[in-house]
Amino acid sequence: MTQQGVRWSADQVLALAPDTASRKAGSKLGAAGPWSGAGSSEEGAVWGLCKGSGSKPYQTIVDLADPAGAAYKCSCPSRKFPCKHALGLLLLWTGGDDTVPTVARPPDWAEQWLAGRRQRAEDKRPAGGGSSAAAGDPEAARRRAEKRAERVTAGATELEQRLSDLLRGGLAAAEQAGYGLWEETAARMVDAQAPGLAARVRELGSIPASGPGSPVRLLEECALLHLLDQGWLRRERLPEELAATVRSRIGLPTAADGPPVRDRWLVLAQYDTVDAKLTTRRIWLHGADSGRTALLLSYGAAGRAPELALPVGLALEAELSAYPGAAQHRAALGERFAAPAPLPIRPPGVTTAQAAARYGEALREDPWLESVPVTLDRVVPVPDGDSWQLADAAHESALPLTPAARARPGLWRLVALSGGAPVTVFGECGHRGFTPLTAWPQGAGEAVPLC
Repeated sequence: MTQQGVRWSADQVLALAPDTASRKAGSKLGAAGPWSGAGSSEEGAVWGLCKGSGSKPYQTIVDLADPAGAAYKCSCPSRKFPCKHALGLLLLWTGGDDTVPTVARPPDWAEQWLAGRRQRAEDKRPAGGGSSAAAGDPEAARRRAEKRAERVTAGATELEQRLSDLLRGGLAAAEQAGYGLWEETAARMVDAQAPGLAARVRELGSIPASGPGSPVRLLEECALLHLLDQGWLRRERLPEELAATVRSRIGLPTAADGPPVRDRWLVLAQYDTVDAKLTTRRIWLHGADSGRTALLLSYGAAGRAPELALPVGLALEAELSAYPGAAQHRAALGERFAAPAPLPIRPPGVTTAQAAARYGEALREDPWLESVPVTLDRVVPVPDGDSWQLADAAHESALPLTPAARARPGLWRLVALSGGAPVTVFGECGHRGFTPLTAWPQGAGEAVPLC
């Protein structure tokens, strides 16, 4: 149950926005003008009526007592989650004044939704120790897994032949063939039920037209794809953790089978990546007691944001179970014991040289790893020609920022936060450079989301 006296910051609210447009629209609704009937409860619900373009105001409610972070409901037609009205209501609530007073009982429309949520949560709890897995047919599941493995093996074998033909004919032929060659190969991998291979093949198709150095990059990616193929075809000879990593990279579904770890998980960062079919939300967590870094993945269909949203800078007391695989950070969120609350800690930081070394060590366990989560301590953003880098304040080393990071407005938030002084930055360090996701000023200060 959330403590009504604990108010989130505006940055923590805006970090929940599914995109830049929602962030701007929500900010405009963070004033009292369009709102009426706003209120909050001791149990952690916030509600209000927001005047829109129609005759009836939109009914908006947020359940802050949800241990997952927040749950939202709005009568507007938006498909974004949370919508601009929910963001505006939370911004109004963060002000801490009388515009959102605490009352004894929510209005009927809000109470009905809250009661329904409580009932659904109760219904989801397992009864009598029964297991849904036990009710299935393990033999049928085994046959399905074997049949899929056969399809993947056939697809990997075909892909090996296509890579051999490509290298035999020369990389220049790939540029002349255009994207159609790769799309047709990717479709064959989809038919083989190997979505991981299909995704990597599609990435190959974009390399020939990517500018200077593209032949080298194409050869490197072909080598990694060949390595993944061979890893699958010889998976019985691999150590179990590496074999689990290969299965994950191929795209086979896996379950989080690690023992539950209960901790106070500090929300380090949250950001979305979008393609034509899926929105993927990545949430990075740091265990205050265990010291572990974990990644939660949440998905939404095309055009819809994932439902799981956690406020950056707050901590969630919960259990996490790790997925199998070498150098694996992904975890599944299990039982939650309290709503997110402030926790005055930061993850321990390293130098830029140590961050690069950490990525190199992780590659030995997972050669296909794009990046690792790292917190840099006492770094300063400095220009580097047409680019930017994070330089150690006390050492003669630096990490370049990735092209994606240089294109984000978060770079300028980082520069402004630093003002030439050292800051602590959490982000992802990989072969393309460093992507900053969250920063803290030296001394006391709240986390500042950069994505």
